[in-house]
Amino acid sequence: MNSARVKGVSKKFGDVTALHHLDLQIGQGEFIALLGPSGCGKTTLLRLLAGFESPTSGEIWVNQECVADQARRKPPEERRIGMVFQSFALWPHLTVYENVVFPLQHQKHVPAAYKDNPKARVAQMLEMVGLGGMEERFPNQLSGGQKQRVALARAIVFNPTLLLMDEPLSSLDAELRMQMRKEIQFIHRELGTSIVYVTHDQSEALAMADQIVVMKGGRVEQAGSPQDIYYSPQSPFVAKFVGRANFLKGNWSCPSTFLLERQGEPTVPIAVSRDFSSFRAQQILPVRPDQLKLTAWQQGMEGVVGKVSHVEFQGRELLYSIRVGEDDWEVVTDISQRFSYGERVCVEVCV
Repeated sequence: MNSARVKGVSKKFGDVTALHHLDLQIGQGEFIALLGPSGCGKTTLLRLLAGFESPTSGEIWVNQECVADQARRKPPEERRIGMVFQSFALWPHLTVYENVVFPLQHQKHVPAAYKDNPKARVAQMLEMVGLGGMEERFPNQLSGGQKQRVALARAIVFNPTLLLMDEPLSSLDAELRMQMRKEIQFIHRELGTSIVYVTHDQSEALAMADQIVVMKGGRVEQAGSPQDIYYSPQSPFVAKFVGRANFLKGNWSCPSTFLLERQGEPTVPIAVSRDFSSFRAQQILPVRPDQLKLTAWQQGMEGVVGKVSHVEFQGRELLYSIRVGEDDWEVVTDISQRFSYGERVCVEVCV
């Protein structure tokens, strides 16, 4: 069962096409992250789902009902959709209680139990987001993290079918972002609400989402689970945008074997267990830094030999640059594996 569906949607602003014939399904209770660089169309898609914009072509469905096409658009308050913005968007002259209760008074399709006893429902939501007892405070008496929690409580108080979040953590500091990630995931598990979460932070998408939709230039570049997106990228853009990637040069002798080529060295066959068919025409193999293993080189060793050209301490791990032929490969190792500048190492590729 789908909470929402985007069918062949395009959106133009004058001569600029922001979205190109997009298709997307949002399953019941699913957490989907829209990930991509600025200007890729992810916020435009969110605004179309919310009802702030109309599609130039195509249809948008919410709860098995067509809520928008090029001829008509159902307003936001009739879609049973909650929204959390980057800027919090709280009313400064209203208390925390008044901000959170607002959707119960103005949204359509609010459950009768919530309308009949709004104080109990608001108190329940504020407890869930860690703000119990703060009903009478005003936004200017709250920290940035508390304001975002109020915005979150307001978005979920009427039990929306779909929760839309537009880079909600980008204005918070690093420690608070990590804390809020956990709280959003907790709320998702507790309520089972479908979430569409816009971000340009790949670590947020990998950590939180059930499905990641990577966008580029108004199109879906790849959609899949965080594991699929990270370990089985289908284009160089996805490989580079979601985490770091090395592009090894060589030839594909068959779908399961890549022949690594280095200037003046014999080819090295690499067994490949994943589908990288989209990279075959370019004769490259994308490899994550954690898919490379280093061992100290000893006389007579065969395989891929490189030299340490750079080392960075990263806390629990070390990031190495290894010079292999004319290329530099990035390698991440456990903190216990220490190699020196200029040291020769053997590199094993595990894909």
